[in-house]
Amino acid sequence: MASQRNHIDRITLFVVLILMVMSTFVVYSASSTWAMQKMQSSSGLVNKHIIKILIGLVAMFFAINIDYKKYKPLTKWVLIFSLLLLVATRVMGGEVKGAARWLSLGGFSLQPSEIAKFALLFHLSFLLSNKRDKLGDFKTGFMPLMIWISGVVGLVMIQPNFSTGALIFILGMILVFVGGARMKHVLLSLSALIPALLVYMVSAPYRMKRILSFVGFGGDEAVTTTANYQLLQGIIGFGNGGIFGVGMGMSKQRDLFLPESYGDFIFSIVGEEYGLIGTMIFMFLFLTILLRGLKIARYAPDDFGKYLAIGITSTVVVYALGNALVTLGLAPTTGLPMPFVSYGGSAIIFSSFAIGVLLNISSQTDLHPRERMYVEPTVSVEPAVSKIY
Repeated sequence: MASQRNHIDRITLFVVLILMVMSTFVVYSASSTWAMQKMQSSSGLVNKHIIKILIGLVAMFFAINIDYKKYKPLTKWVLIFSLLLLVATRVMGGEVKGAARWLSLGGFSLQPSEIAKFALLFHLSFLLSNKRDKLGDFKTGFMPLMIWISGVVGLVMIQPNFSTGALIFILGMILVFVGGARMKHVLLSLSALIPALLVYMVSAPYRMKRILSFVGFGGDEAVTTTANYQLLQGIIGFGNGGIFGVGMGMSKQRDLFLPESYGDFIFSIVGEEYGLIGTMIFMFLFLTILLRGLKIARYAPDDFGKYLAIGITSTVVVYALGNALVTLGLAPTTGLPMPFVSYGGSAIIFSSFAIGVLLNISSQTDLHPRERMYVEPTVSVEPAVSKIY
């Protein structure tokens, strides 16, 4: 028997495909009432969602067939481009609910923070693989990484988009710490960031209201209920679902009780229709992505592949966990989508591309060798015939 390294991690691919398929049922149920009122068709939003999933699949299979090492010379320039897009979004972006997070390009809406998030992780992976020996030095090793992280996080937060900016910072620090940064440097950066975050949080009344309501100091009951209305409706959905759920397509909260039921709070609809068992299945799928991604990172053929696998895996899992914590009331209400499940465009497409890169890394490891059968050569006038299966 002989082998060659060219099998992708089929378990990861299978799990992502399951999430995408399941999302179509959940998005349809969660959006049907709203779509009927606004678009005169209960399937108006889910049809758009399916189109974006198909685009995401194209992006994923494109990335699977591109050697991830070819991204090395491009990471810096893609990150600079994403920073320019963030600046353009702040200047020219369309404002939704008081925040300029979307950029319209020829009728296509793009969320540059999604590009910047992955561009940062790609470039950090490249820097860590090239300058790991210098990472212990604060000035020449650690600070250049923090400058890139701070640039992306700062531009995202002034949109304003606190939740995405905070998670990008966390993901960047995870990668830097795994790459070998000294703990004292990481703690120093966190201690310097805390005062800036406090100033940022109190700079807008709505942020302060969310935080005070979350910790139980929201003032009178009317103010607290208004600030937490979406969360309260989401928790009611979980309560309605119980252990086994009310059944597919039987949600009551989707009937305009729960705002953004097909977006950031779609996990509440999962809990209502499929119950505790359904939510556990969803979280088990993300746990599987975490375990497979870390295994891919462990067996990656080089440091760039290892850090890239860790960064991609961490992004998907941290966003899923953050979304679940928000909908369960264990974290302040913020706009975080659940990867591959929530209705959306940019998030699905770029997350799918990132998973494709992760699968390409897996194809260059010893995790899934492709078997090749052959016949031992024999003494004969005619050459031995080999068959490949």
